[in-house]
Amino acid sequence: MSHAIVIGAGIGGIATALRLRKKGYEVTVLEKNRYAGGKLHAIKENGYRFDLGPSLFTMPHLVTELFDLYGVNPSDYFEYKEKKVICNYFWEDGTRFSVTSNLDDFIKNASNTFDEPTKNLSQYINKNKKKYDLTNTLFLEKSLHKAKTYLSLKTVKAILNITSLDVSTSLNTVNKSRFKNPKLVQLFNRYATYNGSSPYKTPGIMSMIPHLEMHYGTFFPKGGMHRISMSLFELALSQGVKFNFEEQVKKINIINGVATGVVSNKADYRADMVVSNMDVFPTYKKLLQDEKHPKKVLAQERSSSALIFYWGISKEFPELDLHNILFSDAYKDEFQAIFEDKNLYHDPTVYINITSKEEPQDAPKNHENWFVMINAPGNYGQDWEQLKNQAKTHIISKINRILKVDVESLITYEHILTPVGIESNTSSYRGALYGAASNDKFAAFLRHPNFSNAIKNLYFCGGSVHPGGGIPLCLLSAKIVSDLVPKPTFDD
Repeated sequence: MSHAIVIGAGIGGIATALRLRKKGYEVTVLEKNRYAGGKLHAIKENGYRFDLGPSLFTMPHLVTELFDLYGVNPSDYFEYKEKKVICNYFWEDGTRFSVTSNLDDFIKNASNTFDEPTKNLSQYINKNKKKYDLTNTLFLEKSLHKAKTYLSLKTVKAILNITSLDVSTSLNTVNKSRFKNPKLVQLFNRYATYNGSSPYKTPGIMSMIPHLEMHYGTFFPKGGMHRISMSLFELALSQGVKFNFEEQVKKINIINGVATGVVSNKADYRADMVVSNMDVFPTYKKLLQDEKHPKKVLAQERSSSALIFYWGISKEFPELDLHNILFSDAYKDEFQAIFEDKNLYHDPTVYINITSKEEPQDAPKNHENWFVMINAPGNYGQDWEQLKNQAKTHIISKINRILKVDVESLITYEHILTPVGIESNTSSYRGALYGAASNDKFAAFLRHPNFSNAIKNLYFCGGSVHPGGGIPLCLLSAKIVSDLVPKPTFDD
């Protein structure tokens, strides 16, 4: 039986392993950490449970279809429920707004809160849907780096409608042209952060991101976000995928332009195919040192990272939900600091995720588990000890002002994750959450493909390659790899 090696047990790596196993390959996953899931990990301390990584779950069908692939009932491993409130938004002047899953209610409520005609909101949402419908096959479901992708009727239609996709203008410009209220512009600008980019640079086509959230909905997985990766890991084990933990790959073996296996800190492996779920930058710099590197691709601007405080809070806040945003008063300056100055802004936008709202056992009685995050630059050698202390002061001050509370007195437990920790734990270059940033209209085409043009039998999946970062796109990258790889050969 043909043997495939997958480097890294992130969600993209696990999904790729499942798809290759179904295709007929013997699959071994090598993971340097002692656990599966990559960024989708969790900790339990002092009676609190925290998801350490991604906190937003949308497009659950991309998870459940992996169970369907094997004829397994997804609910045997994995359960989730749709959220009625997508996110609560707070501004310094006391304005509060809840985005609801019911689109008609959202349009009505947004119109009332922001004094915006319902027609403007409906037209914006409908155009976002059109952008997605025109481009999802091209940008999300197929390899951008294969000629046959451009021969389909749908691709031709997308190209003919290129001017309506807003690829030559920024997301902020698009949003300002649609809405007069700066708070509503800011709300929709925030979606640039879903791929680690700046709304003042990322192209206007990214306005299709809110369509994904509003059309498909947002969900909470029973057991928390960590349960997504764990359920797929358990499925993979049940289907014969092998996982070797605390085993770090040191080199991908290349003979005459063909990937033939890998060398780890424990063994040498021969393989008919190698798939790297590791960030593409360290894949080349550490595992393919003797091979020619795609310099232009590797030189791309990196996405934002994050500074995260995990706080046990000795109080319940009924005004908060699972997802909450406390906006900066100077959004453009905040992104200037992150992407240009490589620094943290003194008035950051604060995201608070509280899974104990959905699962009370994630915190002691009358307590809450707060995942408190601000967008941050990558690790460029800054003094993160100083930056995290300054950030904590600014974050606490902002929460106190908006929620009218002394939050510091309520913190009973604290764990902190900086871009340095993210880089160390996940091998993400500079701690970037989404690989390369999408701050350029050509970014999608410059993102590394899911295969190597120079090395046969070498493939790539995960958030640092096409189609991008985040759980849905990582799962789609696995699907693209599976479509690209040849059928396995079987011994007679």
